[in-house]
Amino acid sequence: MNAFPLARTLSAFPVLTGRGTRSLLLGAALLLGAPGTHAQAVSPAQAAFNQVNDLLVNEYGGLSGVDRAALRAEYQSRLDAVCAPQPQDCPADKAYPVLQAEVSALEDQHSFFMMPQEFQDFIASVSGGNRRQFGVKLAALDGQNRVVLEVIAGSTAAQAGLQRGDVLLTLDGKPYTYTALRDARLSGQGIQLGFSRAGQTLTTSLASSESSTVDLPRLSYVRRNGKDVAVLRIPTFISGGGVAQTVHDLVGQAQARGVQGLVVDLRGNPGGSLIECDQSISAFVPTLTRLARTADGADATVVRGGVRLENGRVVGAPIRNPQLWAGPLTVLVDEGSGSCSEFFAYETQFAKRGLVVGEVTAGVGNTSTRVFQVGAAAVQLTLLHYVKPDGTPYPESVTPDVVKEQGEAEMRLLTQGVDSALEASVDALAGAPALAADLSRP
Repeated sequence: MNAFPLARTLSAFPVLTGRGTRSLLLGAALLLGAPGTHAQAVSPAQAAFNQVNDLLVNEYGGLSGVDRAALRAEYQSRLDAVCAPQPQDCPADKAYPVLQAEVSALEDQHSFFMMPQEFQDFIASVSGGNRRQFGVKLAALDGQNRVVLEVIAGSTAAQAGLQRGDVLLTLDGKPYTYTALRDARLSGQGIQLGFSRAGQTLTTSLASSESSTVDLPRLSYVRRNGKDVAVLRIPTFISGGGVAQTVHDLVGQAQARGVQGLVVDLRGNPGGSLIECDQSISAFVPTLTRLARTADGADATVVRGGVRLENGRVVGAPIRNPQLWAGPLTVLVDEGSGSCSEFFAYETQFAKRGLVVGEVTAGVGNTSTRVFQVGAAAVQLTLLHYVKPDGTPYPESVTPDVVKEQGEAEMRLLTQGVDSALEASVDALAGAPALAADLSRP
């Protein structure tokens, strides 16, 4: 059992990633397609079905071997059965469960159908918008999502004083359940939360609120083995922009302090914008290059000094005052590190720039996807896959240089204030490479 893959954001949807689970954006920036149209008058349900299946024919670029024509025929019959009572006026929402099942049957873990509420929550996250939340992520312990893994700055959970490692015990005097906490979040009702911190029992009051989903990187410091080490936590690459700029700014702060090593913590980071990710990587890797292969050919990406070029053209706003960390580096990952997090870890390994520590990652790090709106819902489809210029394919998952499992025993240590995986990452800095002096300038 792993900590971050079991995490849930107490706002709308899980941040679960991994094989067979959902990643927010698999190695790509959010791109929304307009709903398709057909000349022949059809019901709203049939129009939604046609749109998704046209996308499967014209846009899908994944590795699924499923016969898409046969898939369409099978699920058309299911839609016909669902819409039989009103074939000409069947509403679009009748098609959504059918489409959800059809895209799942494609057997591409990178592609899935989002129901309307999931899509709205997704939009809030990628745009940095607001949604009703407590602003805390939890992991399972003793059968419940009950250990605090992360608290979003400025959230009601932060204001209530919750911290990483707290164990939730009671809710309004009754034994804690995630269902009760979820219901309180949805209703906005204030609650009394009982929890333990390093063995001490405490209580706090909090209520969910419509608040920002922005969760930008943050910096902390630890001292271990006589060395001052910076820990750069990057929880996501989708917080409505600003992730990469914040990464460079914080690296600058760490360098100004004169730290002797730096850990990038990507545990539970489900991915997000590839532009944000690439520009963040450029604070550690002097130059990275990548080819995106589609049926029509290949596009080249080069990133250096906070500037990202696609086929020679600048894409995204260049980083202001770009930094390049030249000292020892480790990247901490787990089974919940997906998509862009896997790109980050792989680019670090490929450039022999630092050591990756932790668990084998989620397994969605070799493709790019696009999100297409379908009525009130949406579908995410794989569009392409990535290789290095010499043809080396990007792996689905990243295998750490230093393996550190993060199971239940480690979770219990966390409740006592001990983060054993982070300690392993700090210790691994002793064997991590540093940049040569002539490469240490962006």
